[in-house]
Amino acid sequence: MPGSSVRAITALDHYAIADLLDSRRQVAELYAEVRATADPRAAHTGWCAERRRLYATHPQSPVPADERAGHGGPHVWDYDPSWRLLAAVEPAAHEELQLPSSDGASMRFVRFGRAHVDGAGGPLSLDLYWLDAYGGGLFVPFADATSGDESYGAGRYVLDTIKGADLGTQDSRLVLDLNFA
Repeated sequence: MPGSSVRAITALDHYAIADLLDSRRQVAELYAEVRATADPRAAHTGWCAERRRLYATHPQSPVPADERAGHGGPHVWDYDPSWRLLAAVEPAAHEELQLPSSDGASMRFVRFGRAHVDGAGGPLSLDLYWLDAYGGGLFVPFADATSGDESYGAGRYVLDTIKGADLGTQDSRLVLDLNFA
């Protein structure tokens, strides 16, 4: 297109794009399997195994190619049913959030709702953001007692729907299974 920043795709780019499409497709299929599995613990076990496989073998793995054979996969905790929450969702005041991304740029998120759940420790509310880049998607960040010690200091997240990771609803409530963070 005249005047646009779109560049011609080279043969090398073609393979990288094809690999990215394949990666997204496989992750979307993985989450479809998670949603289709009646037992959340069994779904989590399958999710962990497939993610280990993807990290160890896929060209789009974030693990450097020379380290993949010995990589044990991303760290996850054992499945804890108390971390599977059903949330009532209500609108929230518009708020923009800019977070740094791995490439040095920033990503824009727009808060649109709030999820209310009854967790093991009592009532809990989580902000719901729309990821305004990377194809869009629901983004639910959270921090817990592991943040900065056993997990990333800034917290973790669930429901990156560009990859089909939305676990759907149950009894008209949003499924937030923090075991999949």
